[in-house]
Amino acid sequence: MRFATVSAGGEQLYGAVVEGGFVALSPDFQHWPTLKSVIEAGALDQLEAAAQGRAVTHTEFTYDIPMPDVVRILCVGVNFPDRNAEYKDGSVQPKYMSLFPRFSSGFTGHEQNLVRPPENHTLDYEGEVVVVIGKPGRRIKAEDAYDHIAALTLCNEGTIRDWVRHAKFNVTQGKNWDKSGAIGPWLVPFRDATQLDDARIITRVNGEVRQDDTLNRMMFPIREEIAYISTFMTLQPGDMIVTGTPTGAGARFDPPRYLKPGDVVEIEVNGIGTLRNGVEDEA
Repeated sequence: MRFATVSAGGEQLYGAVVEGGFVALSPDFQHWPTLKSVIEAGALDQLEAAAQGRAVTHTEFTYDIPMPDVVRILCVGVNFPDRNAEYKDGSVQPKYMSLFPRFSSGFTGHEQNLVRPPENHTLDYEGEVVVVIGKPGRRIKAEDAYDHIAALTLCNEGTIRDWVRHAKFNVTQGKNWDKSGAIGPWLVPFRDATQLDDARIITRVNGEVRQDDTLNRMMFPIREEIAYISTFMTLQPGDMIVTGTPTGAGARFDPPRYLKPGDVVEIEVNGIGTLRNGVEDEA
């Protein structure tokens, strides 16, 4: 089952994406106003049961990010062996993972355009899997980490490359331009380890494969990400962890191949779906 947040007829709704369109479920669950509140209640299974056999309610709608009210988005940087080598600084695999925050204002939904700002044109793509926490926890053991995942989605962790170099230890400003990235199209409930352990990320720009790798090659596997992050903060239902991108981002070509208006970026992961976005200049 695929659960999305959409805009239709002047209102924002959540529900199930099915063959032929969208089934609005939020009117029947007004005590849970958003998918984030459904996650917090541990109620994705109730949504799934409610969607069974329901007729399509909307065939025309636009996708929003699945949880527009997400509060905490943590991103893991440089998490594939070849990504570390891309930096050409002679460093070995780091002992600890790199982390940085992103905010919901920096993302748009599936089939919406990424926005390139006038201040800088080094807009880049990064295809990644996102895990959504469903069960709170502090100092979670790696072997128990998957028990804390409620759902999966995809991210284009779009970056203004020049702006991640504005400070010695800080990438926040290059990672949070309005609508520079995308999350979606939907949430897929997490059932078992194979959804992550066997997952393959493919990123295409205008149909050309730019990134292609498997999650089992991560330097810091998702189990370790959850364990490490929960050491210093209590993970809460609705938290998102953007887990890392493979080699092949535009900045690493010679010359760099940054995104420009009219480009189409597709991020595909088996078992989750395809996140697709165009690119436009900020009006």
